[in-house]
Amino acid sequence: MLEAYFEPLAAELVRAQNASPGHDYLGSLAGAYTTDRTFPSFEGARIALIGVGEERGSVSNAGCGAGPDAIREKFYRLRKHQQPLPFIDLGNLRLGKRLGDTYAAIATVVNELLREHIIPVILGGSQDLTYGHYGGYKLSEQIINIAALDARFDLGVPEDPTNSETYLGKIILEQPNYLFNFSNLGYQSYFTGAESVSLMKKLHFETYRLGQVQSDIQEAEPIVRNADLLTVDLTVVRQSDAPGNANASPNGLYGEELCQILMYAGLSDKLSGIGLYEYNPAYDRHGQSSQLYAHALWYFMEGVGMRKNDLPLSNTGHYITYRVALEEIGQEITFIKSTKSERWWMKLPTDGARNRYLSQHLLPCSYRDYQQACSNEVPERWWNAVHKMV
Repeated sequence: MLEAYFEPLAAELVRAQNASPGHDYLGSLAGAYTTDRTFPSFEGARIALIGVGEERGSVSNAGCGAGPDAIREKFYRLRKHQQPLPFIDLGNLRLGKRLGDTYAAIATVVNELLREHIIPVILGGSQDLTYGHYGGYKLSEQIINIAALDARFDLGVPEDPTNSETYLGKIILEQPNYLFNFSNLGYQSYFTGAESVSLMKKLHFETYRLGQVQSDIQEAEPIVRNADLLTVDLTVVRQSDAPGNANASPNGLYGEELCQILMYAGLSDKLSGIGLYEYNPAYDRHGQSSQLYAHALWYFMEGVGMRKNDLPLSNTGHYITYRVALEEIGQEITFIKSTKSERWWMKLPTDGARNRYLSQHLLPCSYRDYQQACSNEVPERWWNAVHKMV
């Protein structure tokens, strides 16, 4: 029973703002585990909020363990969506005696929620908790893709302990490994260095500089649509929009851009988990950063409620297929366009692909990728994915 993993929330945290006529705040919707309520039932829920006030893996951001309830305080003051989405709040995870125990507990909880087809939303805490979130998929031996909104890559070196700046390197090196693709959006070169960028290219992972993301925010949509898990470090947002982090810097995404990308993530039929990390109330101004994370979560839930269920797996009634022959590679690429959502996919060749990667044969893309192929240019995301298939 998962109840043993959690501590209940203070009742006033969820319902203090719901006394106005109409009861149209999110707090009135939540099936929350509070001091005056029993542990919520999973029945009918599509999203489960999980607070994890763990900061032992934090690097230079002590105090981020206080983040979950500060985010909730702002989130439950927001109004309901036009089409309310059933969600539950499991409360705050009991932290383990060791950091590794917390990771293991997160993995167990996430795995159980995934089995129930409920999307876990982790409110951190430090970003190394992504390692535990990944562990939930690992328990089911599921090959996944991870996307990160982060100013850095968090690779570290093999000898370093697992923390908020090394968790990705630990995931990459683990054996057996269940990570197929990693995408980073919004990195800043002066925080990463040329060697890290070169390593990412050798691994055929996708990296997008801050300027690339901001030049056309819509191109972020297929990147997060290809992810099973999205992890967000608040430092991806500029300090003026999100001061609540000891490592905040002047450059980064605008607050509305973060919300737009979280909306894209919610719309993805594939994405099954997110984590919002590194918010530190000690550095915030007037609750500005907690409000931003609350708004981003609101938009994520808005997207989930608007999902089209249009993954082109078997039903071909709402799709148009285009085949483009490319001289450079001596073969054609098949593109699929949904007439329900106007979204695009590319088919990857399965000949020679390892059996464990066959589930990755449909690659989300954009109209720009199709245009590239029509100009006899191989789309980079197609090229990277093919190299990982073999």
